[in-house]
Amino acid sequence: MAEGKSESSSSSMESLDHLPSALLATIMTNLDVASICSVASTCTAFKACASQILSFIPSFHLLEIAPSMDLLRPLLPPNPWLKSMKVNCGRLDDSAIQILLQPSLHELCMLNCDEFTGKLLSEIGGRCKDLRSLCLGSVAENRGQDIQFSDLEELLRGCHELEALNLMFDVSFSAGHNNSRVWALASEKLTSLEIGYIPSVMVAELFSPNFGFHKSPNCIQPSILPNIHKLCLSVDYITDTMVGKISKGLNSLTHLDLRDAPMSEPGVTSDLTNSGLQQINQHGKLKHLSLVRTQEFLSTYFRRVNDLGLLLMADKCKTMESIFLGGFCRVTDTGFKTILHSCSKLYKLRVSHGTQLTDLVFHDISATSLSLTHVSLRRCTLLTNHAVTSLASNKDLKVLDLRDCRNLGDEALQAISALPKLKALLLDGSDISDVGLSYLRPGVISSLISLSVRGCKKLTDKCISALFDGSSNLELQELDLSNLPNLSDNAVLLLAKSRVPILELRMRQCPLIGDTSVMALASMVVDEERWHGNSLRLLDLFNCGGITPLSFRWLKKPYFPRLRWLGVTGSVNRDMVDALARSRPFLRVSRRGEELGVEEWDNSDDFYMHDYDEMDEFERWLLDGEDENADEDMVNAEDNAEAME
Repeated sequence: MAEGKSESSSSSMESLDHLPSALLATIMTNLDVASICSVASTCTAFKACASQILSFIPSFHLLEIAPSMDLLRPLLPPNPWLKSMKVNCGRLDDSAIQILLQPSLHELCMLNCDEFTGKLLSEIGGRCKDLRSLCLGSVAENRGQDIQFSDLEELLRGCHELEALNLMFDVSFSAGHNNSRVWALASEKLTSLEIGYIPSVMVAELFSPNFGFHKSPNCIQPSILPNIHKLCLSVDYITDTMVGKISKGLNSLTHLDLRDAPMSEPGVTSDLTNSGLQQINQHGKLKHLSLVRTQEFLSTYFRRVNDLGLLLMADKCKTMESIFLGGFCRVTDTGFKTILHSCSKLYKLRVSHGTQLTDLVFHDISATSLSLTHVSLRRCTLLTNHAVTSLASNKDLKVLDLRDCRNLGDEALQAISALPKLKALLLDGSDISDVGLSYLRPGVISSLISLSVRGCKKLTDKCISALFDGSSNLELQELDLSNLPNLSDNAVLLLAKSRVPILELRMRQCPLIGDTSVMALASMVVDEERWHGNSLRLLDLFNCGGITPLSFRWLKKPYFPRLRWLGVTGSVNRDMVDALARSRPFLRVSRRGEELGVEEWDNSDDFYMHDYDEMDEFERWLLDGEDENADEDMVNAEDNAEAME
């Protein structure tokens, strides 16, 4: 029987080798890069075909891992048909410019460009003339201010077809007298602009009516970027002047997102007041509005805005569909209630640091025509279970963020249990118990994709059985159990036994979590027909009290084959942490306690679901022939750790 099976397998492989190359190419052009490389690892015929395919595929998307230059070069031959490229550049620098910037591109997304210089911008302008969409993240952040004004000028001058531009880094290098004129070089087709940081003074200048550069000084022109529909900016201060000039100068604006992080308390002239809110949506086309004051550097709020400001704004925002207000500490129930009753098309409501928002805002929400799908009330500390009970009348709710609402308890979970479409539930810091979580089973837990109970101090090991006992066919992919002082290895053993296909598991700051948890997760098999081993993509164990060097033996290959992010305490054993990072080049190991992951759930209306099925085969294909010294380093580090014991 064994011989027959072997002969059959050999015969099928031979038949694949004899398939026409044109047929294979036609099939493989419908696959993404990861899938092409995964298929290439199965037989010589597919590998040869893959090498040819990569020279004429229309899209090259590689964001889940950060390839080195040596790994990237064979994947990106010259390709006149390449239209879309998305790459994680965490291990690349200026030396990759030549192979990345192909003239045929219409869409280019380069994330984590820390090691690139400003040359990247000028080269894009020179090489990629037909770009429609450009996204650049963290350019030159590891090199200081290594971006020149001329670099931005060359970018804008060269990419005259741009429709969407996302520069997620500090562009204050271009601040100065008349320097905003450089934006006049931008494509007239530009409708979406996002900037990681820009000074408020520069924003006001950018969107002011300006004098024509080649016309009479008396000839007044519209703002430099008159066709913008979507504008997302992070600034030092949100001011009345800025809001007024944006609202007046951008006739087609439908999406406005302003976020600031003051380093000192704003003065009257450098702050947002009721007058500024009154100027919003002057042309009546705004659908999405976000005004947020973060607490990144200083605990400060919009202290010059009260209920009157929201009353004035609501009068012009009746067609609004999404509103995010963060840091409006003087706005009471009257102001927030006005928004709910005026904006009949509102489906997404987010409020953070609403220090005076109470249950009364939602008391009669069932009497409105609202059909809310996304609600975030983070750090609205006066809310109680009654508010959640009222909100639960919106049966279409998909996202409910109640982080740091400390007065919420099990009664709130009873109300939430009646929400059949809920996908994300965040309850950090609330007063819920194990019994309360059991209310989510079997209904809500079956639909949830993301659940966070970080810092819910009453929870114990029983919360795992309360959630998962008797449940099957769960969709849960993200689970945050961080900062639970009573959570132990026993809970993780129960979780592993439940075989829930979790992709992201956070258990940071759990003093009773130790080596046993790591071993249980490493041995966990989710689906024997689909997976071969643990399905975790992210595991955060930062500052877990029981983690010792023993855990690192279970974190190396072949365990956790799909792991991409790992959080540990660097002081456990620095040599072993470093050796682990070297042995798994596509694993991002965090030692300093920073939050892991790509983007927060609430940055988008929809959930981005990763396609992880083929990633382990993809990694194997990329690493074919790589130096195996890193594995030896891991063994040596283990031996040294044992010797020290």
